Amino acid sequence: MAKSKKEVSLITEKSFQFLKSYVNTPSPVGFESGGQKVWLNYIKDYVDSYFTDAYGTAVGVINPGKDFKVVIEAHADEISWFVNYITPEGLLYLKRNGGVDNQIAPSQRVIIHGKKGPVKAVFGWPAIHTRLGGVENKDPQPKVENLFLDCGARSAAEAKSLGIHIGAVVTYSEGFEELAFGNLVGRAFDNRIGGFMIAEVARLLRLNKKSLPYSLYIVNAVQEEIGLRGAEMIARKIKPDVAIITDVTHDSTTPLINKMIEGDCACGKGPALVYGPAVHNKLLNLIENVAEKSKIPYQLRAVTRSTGTDTDSFAYANDGCPSVLISIPLRYMHTTVEMLHKSDVEHTIKLIYESVLAVTPKTNLSYF
Repeated sequence: MAKSKKEVSLITEKSFQFLKSYVNTPSPVGFESGGQKVWLNYIKDYVDSYFTDAYGTAVGVINPGKDFKVVIEAHADEISWFVNYITPEGLLYLKRNGGVDNQIAPSQRVIIHGKKGPVKAVFGWPAIHTRLGGVENKDPQPKVENLFLDCGARSAAEAKSLGIHIGAVVTYSEGFEELAFGNLVGRAFDNRIGGFMIAEVARLLRLNKKSLPYSLYIVNAVQEEIGLRGAEMIARKIKPDVAIITDVTHDSTTPLINKMIEGDCACGKGPALVYGPAVHNKLLNLIENVAEKSKIPYQLRAVTRSTGTDTDSFAYANDGCPSVLISIPLRYMHTTVEMLHKSDVEHTIKLIYESVLAVTPKTNLSYF
């Protein structure tokens, strides 16, 4: 969408630097505190108070103490690996921590987060003309059971001397990059970009001196990638009346994706609004009307039983919470080169911001 001469980018240089720092900070499932500290340090200037729960979900609050509560939410965790076995030769075998893709692992560089600090390592993968099976026969596929890390140690004792231990978490080392035509690439945009966008909504509310008739909770939840666990816990604690969730969704315009299954969704064409059982129809209609009124481009998606996002945890928490999902299109999900478009980031921020201003305690969300 073309900008008018008076329209200013929603992403400032300061916020862009925050995004880079935040994306580059490891935040693996169950070990999110590093990224959460970066996030809280940024958002604390734009909220009235903040708190964390027992497992590390971070929450900023604007206008606390009101009976009516609205949540805007993203999840902080990224998929990763666990060290599961150290061989006598010092090689490391792994278990998944979330839906990490074994197909992309060979030759990737990683960081092992051990007891003595980070340790650099690589996923070893023998040369094509040496692998068992040979070039002419069926080439072995990368699987959890045949993937291993090489940290430079040549014995189990050497590996352990680096602080590596069973249960040490492993993240990919690739970070934030800018590509041509407004495209951004990073590890764990799923869903570090969501945490960035809700933080920017808080910044805009403070910058524009907006007064809300309710308490707004800006929630960055942990452990989404292994079953929406952080959202489940924090939803019970806050007991919100309305929840607006943001996460990533699939750009279906690349090869190897079937639009008949995933729908038609593309980076650069705006956020995607989602239809599904967990999504509250009247709240979704409100969001659509906001997008139309504010001239924000958007796309539509449909899901089946579950959204597969924290929307499900908020929707079915407590006595039920009207919830909606605003997704940002993403290419190459769960790889080290997740790609999205800067204009989608700006439009999603604007849509959440305008939606927050449109909701009031008097908003009628009853179906009857």
